[in-house]
Amino acid sequence: MPRAVSTSKELGALRQDLLDAALRVLREKGALHLTLRRVADAAATSTMGIYTCFGGRAGLLEAIYEHGFHLLHEAMTRSLDGRTDPLARIMGVAYGYRQFALADPALFALMFERPVPDFDPSPEQRNDALRLCFDPLAAATSAAAEAGLIRATDPERSAYLVWTTIHGLVGIELTCSLRSPLPGWFLNSGEEGERILKDGVQALLSGLT
Repeated sequence: MPRAVSTSKELGALRQDLLDAALRVLREKGALHLTLRRVADAAATSTMGIYTCFGGRAGLLEAIYEHGFHLLHEAMTRSLDGRTDPLARIMGVAYGYRQFALADPALFALMFERPVPDFDPSPEQRNDALRLCFDPLAAATSAAAEAGLIRATDPERSAYLVWTTIHGLVGIELTCSLRSPLPGWFLNSGEEGERILKDGVQALLSGLT
């Protein structure tokens, strides 16, 4: 049954409930099961509410996508807390990135892969979302260059190299974590995954010194 909304506050509450419901469906069932009916049922309302709040399925997916990057930004910010040295802040970004991906793999996949083939955020939306999480890394990399801790004629390009290293290592660990254990392999425990990430990022930073 559709939920009656007559004020902006009620509309905002319905929007949040639908977003929360969509995230539950995504995490429990997977991206391919993000249908309007499943989300509406999970929110105990009708599909009309999704059209009212998001304009349809594409708008709902865009809202999930943006929300994911805000959550990633929050995870990175928490990991940066108390770290003042630029190199330590770069590692803080890496740890926050990894923690988010391992804790919420379905959302992470929606943000960086194509689990829903017909969903492709606009270049403007992707740029804004990626910048939200890339800028803290770029700031730390620029600070490291200014302090003489790394050599970087283009600190933002160097930050992108660090970003791709983090993303690659985390992505490989995430793939391994979703499969049966592989004894004796490098990523056979959470502790080893964090160690590999640290070693990989530090190896890249050493190449920039």
